[in-house]
Amino acid sequence: MHFAKYCLFGLVLLSTISLAAQDSDKSAYVASATSKFVNFPGVPECFVGAVQQGDPSKGDAVLLLKGKTGCVIPWHWHTALERLMMVSGRAKVEMKDGSPATVRAGDFVNLNSKHVHQFTCQLSCTLFDVSTGAPFDIHYVDASGTEIPPDQALKARASAAKTQKPKAQ
Repeated sequence: MHFAKYCLFGLVLLSTISLAAQDSDKSAYVASATSKFVNFPGVPECFVGAVQQGDPSKGDAVLLLKGKTGCVIPWHWHTALERLMMVSGRAKVEMKDGSPATVRAGDFVNLNSKHVHQFTCQLSCTLFDVSTGAPFDIHYVDASGTEIPPDQALKARASAAKTQKPKAQ
């Protein structure tokens, strides 16, 4: 059931992204100023991205991502191997069975295929996401590790964020 949603996600992603990308076997220059950032289906609206190279709906791709301060991508995994390279800002990456890591400009994170993790943009962040080995997908999981639909994961995260906000004095 979820597989069909992720196939649809890939098709929507392909149709909504203006590819500034070139074939991976050709040299290319992509100016960040010309990148067209869009919201990806199934990803929190506080995170936007632009394809720099490749086609994420078909396989290997390089994405330039921007997240607003406080933006959280709840616990999830990807079929593809994911490599994150921070350009600016600060984020927390939490990995299943691992210690959380604070990442800053110049830091690198390698996430193996199907490795459950969560990403929080602590200070307005920009990063590259290089995914290889499979089309881009995102599979959200609940606290027990059971896969859940994106809308359920994002709704639960939004509710948790509201209850965590400090009250005005």
